[in-house]
Amino acid sequence: MHAFDVLGDPVRRRILELLAEGEQSSGAVTDVIRAEFGISQPAVSQHLKVLRDNGFATVRPQGARRLYAVDDTALREADAWLARFRRFWAPHLAAMATEVARGKRQRRLADEGRTDD
Repeated sequence: MHAFDVLGDPVRRRILELLAEGEQSSGAVTDVIRAEFGISQPAVSQHLKVLRDNGFATVRPQGARRLYAVDDTALREADAWLARFRRFWAPHLAAMATEVARGKRQRRLADEGRTDD
């Protein structure tokens, strides 16, 4: 399965967001996903398996619990694939950062009672 096929599912993206906050038990992940998406525990387990099998998550046993964490292997592969496209948005993001900085400077100067020309 291609990385973007895995990431194309909103449940799996949400699970990765949860795991990005730190290692989570399968029960904790299931509680959040069931509340937000209304899917069963077996369905959440299947999503965790897809993430694990495709290099997005790791699992380790701790007693009776299974703890999941982000595995950056597939994320690095997706990032490498996206690298060829960055030239399309990088200049726009840089220009936006310049405008944000300019706006902050203008507000700061206005707060100090000066004008910026």
